[in-house]
Amino acid sequence: MPWPGLDRAAELLRSTGVGEHARRTGDRAPSGHVLDRQGGRVRLPDLWRDGPVVMLFFRGGWCRTCDLQLRAWRRQRDALAALGFRLVAVSPQQPDPQGECFGFDLLSDPDLAAANGFGIAFTLPPDAVDLYAANGIDIPVLNGNGLWVLPIPAVYVVGADGVVRFAYVEGDSPEGVRPEDVLVAMTTGVA
Repeated sequence: MPWPGLDRAAELLRSTGVGEHARRTGDRAPSGHVLDRQGGRVRLPDLWRDGPVVMLFFRGGWCRTCDLQLRAWRRQRDALAALGFRLVAVSPQQPDPQGECFGFDLLSDPDLAAANGFGIAFTLPPDAVDLYAANGIDIPVLNGNGLWVLPIPAVYVVGADGVVRFAYVEGDSPEGVRPEDVLVAMTTGVA
């Protein structure tokens, strides 16, 4: 069951207009780096160097909605692999070598290089900070960076040439995007 303030937090996010500067289809993907589960640096361009990658940006392991999304994507990983796509998920939360494995790479972005590069990092407004804190979610501690900053949940497909082929940023549509929708877009040449 989602925590009581989730709808209010989503409403506060939309009110910031943060998604207006996000990378979109046809844009060049940013450079920068993330961390693997052991804390090793991974250059963003290395993720798509050998072929297209589906990048899932999520808030963190504490987010029940994000966890459900990751589980839905896990069910599609074989179909993605058959199409030649690598699946990775990116969160600002500190790397956890013992964390749950979804069958794809869980990468950490504690300095928010990837989230800022894709234009999806935002500072939580005071009302949202209060909502998270009231529910025991201490973002600065979980992310180890002292900041009340999160990525907007987003899905990007980046081609081997570093160009964004598909972009969905939470709030683009009220229905959201399902893994099946992205698979259809990729198989019909939309992505």
